[in-house]
Amino acid sequence: MGLLADISGPLGDFTADSSRPALIAAGVASFLVLSIVANVLQQLLVKNRNEPPLVFHWFPILGSTITYGMDPYGFFFANKQKYGDVFTFILLGKKTTVYLDTHGNNFILNGKLKDVNAEQIYAPLCTPVFGKDVVYDCPNAKLMEQKKFVKFGLTQDALRSYVTLITAEVEDFVKRHKSFKGEKGTFNVPKIMSELTIYTASRSLQGEEVRNSFDSSFAELYHDLDMGFSPINFMLSWAPLPHNRARDNAREKMIELYSAIVKKRRSGAVKKESHDMIWHLMDCKYKDGTPVPDHEIAGIMIALLMAGQHSSSSTISWVLLRLATKPELVEELLAEQKAILGASLPPLTHDNLAKLPLHAQVVKETLRIHAPIHSIMRKVMQPLVIDGTNYVVPTGRTLMSSPGVSAQMDTHFLNPSAWDPHRWDAGEHNFDDSNEDEDRIDYGWGIVSKGTNSPYLPFGAGRHRCIGEQFAYLQLQTILGAFVREFKMRNPGGSKDIVGTDYSSLFSRPLAPAVVEWERRDKK
Repeated sequence: MGLLADISGPLGDFTADSSRPALIAAGVASFLVLSIVANVLQQLLVKNRNEPPLVFHWFPILGSTITYGMDPYGFFFANKQKYGDVFTFILLGKKTTVYLDTHGNNFILNGKLKDVNAEQIYAPLCTPVFGKDVVYDCPNAKLMEQKKFVKFGLTQDALRSYVTLITAEVEDFVKRHKSFKGEKGTFNVPKIMSELTIYTASRSLQGEEVRNSFDSSFAELYHDLDMGFSPINFMLSWAPLPHNRARDNAREKMIELYSAIVKKRRSGAVKKESHDMIWHLMDCKYKDGTPVPDHEIAGIMIALLMAGQHSSSSTISWVLLRLATKPELVEELLAEQKAILGASLPPLTHDNLAKLPLHAQVVKETLRIHAPIHSIMRKVMQPLVIDGTNYVVPTGRTLMSSPGVSAQMDTHFLNPSAWDPHRWDAGEHNFDDSNEDEDRIDYGWGIVSKGTNSPYLPFGAGRHRCIGEQFAYLQLQTILGAFVREFKMRNPGGSKDIVGTDYSSLFSRPLAPAVVEWERRDKK
């Protein structure tokens, strides 16, 4: 009793003299300390040799969430150095197993449906953005059919027609936007490119009627919808948070916009003068003969717009920001156009763009360093053995791939941190293309290259590979070509610095504001 008395006496005096808030605070602090101690001891003492190593972390549930979220690539490379290509970390309370480099890309992105599942990971995030019964809120077979419907707008004939439409949007934009008044000035690249690519993507992929429904205020609506992709929404997409309320309001307004167009067309009030994407979806039927319902048409159109705008907005922003650090390369691009297309600079066309290798290389190199999506996830559906190891990834675990890591490794690219479009010049061999996978497969929406053994996968791979890859390259090169004709560009003060990356959304983008100086060219 002596020891108990020694402890209980002072403790009793403390509790008697303390206020209730102080007692609560002391209790919470004690609980946190004990939780941290128990968490650390479990990591040090309880290890499973048949699972990948666990990244050390102090706090349970929180785990490595903050470290990963602040700088995903820094997190990946640091832990790759410690543990190798395969390791596990705690993300928002869940164990997430990372598998890096080309073998990891292939293992995860080219996994079979019976082994890995994307819908169960992304449905909570995407359904509140796109709406019900589309993309990840439906069986994979139905998603593949929806992708096949959308390929109507991605044929070679369609792509050929888009260059003129995109060029016209760019030229009109730089004439009327307040950021480009006068002969010289500055513009906030991420904000301006976000607005511009809404117009270029909608005019090309969705048709004139949809494009004419958008104005500058729509960019704010689109931003609200985009914030639905905040990482916290993997857990709290249902929560009545301000950004979720704004997301839901934006989705309803966009659904109203598309549904009104469909309703008007079904009523016969609009003459079918051109066969755009909405007309096409209205005519589409699933394999079982079911027509595409109106709410699915609206959801597919929202998804199509975001797919056409998201990666392009981020990438063209990075392109211009990188070029602003090398004004001489802007002039080299203009010189390429004049040398190949003619000094008079005829209108850009699909065939003309194909003759401009440096323009393509600028886009390609930018995508290598600034991949639009830094992490791709799948849910494990049955235990998976990682070849060459004794690791078994259990059912229910989240798998994470990061193709951007292999694109920035010195085992695949010389001086990988340098932005150098000329690394892709013909005859240059300063990157590793020996693993390029030429196997082709049809997942239900057209034959594509598996591509998962390549270190360069900016648009993913496997059955969920971006079907708009060709459109993205075309849109980016067209905007780049038009801007080079219109402006000289450089960083304020001639700085060679580049802004950091904003990882607050599922999609990586430049930190804003990111300002570039422009000077209009003399076209006389």
